Amino acid sequence: MKLGILGGTFNPIHLAHLRIAEAARESAELDQVLFIPAMDPPHKPVDGAIPFQQRLAMVALAIADNPGFGISDIEARRVGKSYTVETLTALRQQRADDALHFIIGSDSFLELGLWHRYAELFALASLVVVARPGSLVTDPIQQLPEPVQPSFSQEGPRRLRHSSGNTIQFVEDSRLEISSSHLRSLVAAGRSLRYLVPSAVENYIAQKGLYRT
Repeated sequence: MKLGILGGTFNPIHLAHLRIAEAARESAELDQVLFIPAMDPPHKPVDGAIPFQQRLAMVALAIADNPGFGISDIEARRVGKSYTVETLTALRQQRADDALHFIIGSDSFLELGLWHRYAELFALASLVVVARPGSLVTDPIQQLPEPVQPSFSQEGPRRLRHSSGNTIQFVEDSRLEISSSHLRSLVAAGRSLRYLVPSAVENYIAQKGLYRT
């Protein structure tokens, strides 16, 4: 199976997350995209102290009508920070027959050099990099962290090959500009999330009283 992996705090999940997953699924011809909410993200706390189980529930509601999407609580089943390299290592062990494709936005791609043990990521999974507003990838190899640049070769205009055999593919057709922080501020101001999140997620946020302050 060609398995896509999309991580994040999903606080809350919104339509741009879903569009990124769908664009990656189609472009990389993935069999499934697995959404993995972060339990304890290393770069920032979960704003509003929204519990993991509630963020997991919102993802489950958001993807319920798409058979090409799945969900995993793998990051809640271990202690410590939710480092991507450790999640991918665990998935490789659990799903040895699957080809892993880690989905990230172009903004995250440009910051890979700040990630924990980032050099190990490229041998664990292929990357599918989806364009995000304001984060342009114009020279893919040169925009990688300098220490790993010699490990890559240009395979096409929007595709790199790592020495492990894994690839980095760049997807250009998804640029919805929605942020979870903006959605939280809308709820706090008593405004609607309609057409920004799935209706089931909007209803869940209202029922649970999330993000009110």
